[in-house]
Amino acid sequence: MEMNFELRIEQTQKLIMTPELQQAITLLQFSSLELMDYIQEEINNNPLLEVEKEEEGDGETGSMETRDNGESSSEEDRSFEWEEYFSDYESEYYSYQVSRNRDEQPTFEHFTSREHTLQEHLAFQLQLSSADQATFQAAEYLIGNLDSCGYLQGTAAEHARFLGMKVEEVEEALRLVQSFEPAGVGARGLRECLLLQLRERENVPPLVERIVDRHLEDMASGSCREAAHKLGVTQKEIQGAMDYIRTLNPKPGANLSSGEEIRYVVPDVIVENVEGSYVILVNDNVPHLMINPYYRNLLQRGGEEGVNSYIKKRLESALWLIKSIEQRRMTLYRVAEQIVFIQEPFMEKGIQHLRPLTLKDVAERIGMHESTVSRATANKYVQTPRGLFPFKFFFSGGIPGGRGEVHSVASIKACLKELVEGEDTSSPYSDKRLAERLAEKGMEVSRRTITKYREEMGIPASFKRRRF
Repeated sequence: MEMNFELRIEQTQKLIMTPELQQAITLLQFSSLELMDYIQEEINNNPLLEVEKEEEGDGETGSMETRDNGESSSEEDRSFEWEEYFSDYESEYYSYQVSRNRDEQPTFEHFTSREHTLQEHLAFQLQLSSADQATFQAAEYLIGNLDSCGYLQGTAAEHARFLGMKVEEVEEALRLVQSFEPAGVGARGLRECLLLQLRERENVPPLVERIVDRHLEDMASGSCREAAHKLGVTQKEIQGAMDYIRTLNPKPGANLSSGEEIRYVVPDVIVENVEGSYVILVNDNVPHLMINPYYRNLLQRGGEEGVNSYIKKRLESALWLIKSIEQRRMTLYRVAEQIVFIQEPFMEKGIQHLRPLTLKDVAERIGMHESTVSRATANKYVQTPRGLFPFKFFFSGGIPGGRGEVHSVASIKACLKELVEGEDTSSPYSDKRLAERLAEKGMEVSRRTITKYREEMGIPASFKRRRF
């Protein structure tokens, strides 16, 4: 093959991801809390951005009023000596802050409360114990090796080698830790965890302790008949013992704080029923941003080329951010509007009337790309009269019914759960019978699909749901 070098002019079309476009896409994916953090960071980095505040009383903005052409409404604002004002204000404020910081100390109101972690809770009980120095240090080390559920990681022999102690001494320290609250903490497995909790209770049925000690694996597999045969009792007695075992906590340490910050779900969109019609509110809580008039006037008056270039770049960045925030708000509103329109039966009657919906359906209705709708609904929640749901909840596949309609997967699962909750526990429905009952409601679902949905919902098989 002959190779040569030549210059050729070609015209091609391709999409270039500019920084502005990347910012708009990023803002669309943010939740309301993430958007607030991002805006605050931009305000700190861009001196041309500021938050427009409203004055008390007349509701007018406390910042400079502007005309449509962006010019100030008063020539006095232009002639105001900003440098002198900031210089005087800074010196007075600084002297006041210095004297104040020397005299005042922060009060308890300045601090936020935090729940104790599992390790802190156990360490406090260890401080109150009367253990000797060696046992105290070993117990303190073992507390640090508990996982978030309260189970001890590693064996006593491994910890003994690390501490340079005898295994018996580590076992003694472990028994001390296992005597603390919550009951069951410090166990090395589920069996030991449940036995520790049983020893703290009174009037425990003997059958319960025998099952936990010797037949816990059989109970986990649902073999009540086999366990009843081995123990020489009826299946009804086995089920009564299992009900008692279910009152125990398999993860005793999970009830205490892990030390991580608690994050609350804030709805990005609120849907309210006002006099029979649904009103959509975008709950982004974004402050109204504006361009700092001082820098705008400084740019209009002209100045050094380097300063003007910097201000122009910051101005373009600020204007694009304001435009992207408004575009994000409108996109969220349009997506939510279509979801509410399509899922109105769900809003009125409940989950059993949830309609099948795809991202493509919404994208075609609002004239946007499917990926844009996907970004707009990612990691966002909507507050409806039926409760708080993620946006993805309303997008569900459908299964054709026997009467020509299409049922969403979520509505089928809701009906399936309702049938299981209302069945006769002495003779629970099989998967085939559940499929027949759903067919009576117009939902043509195969037995294998019923089995799949039942397992996804954590509903056991019929022989495990049977009560004697």
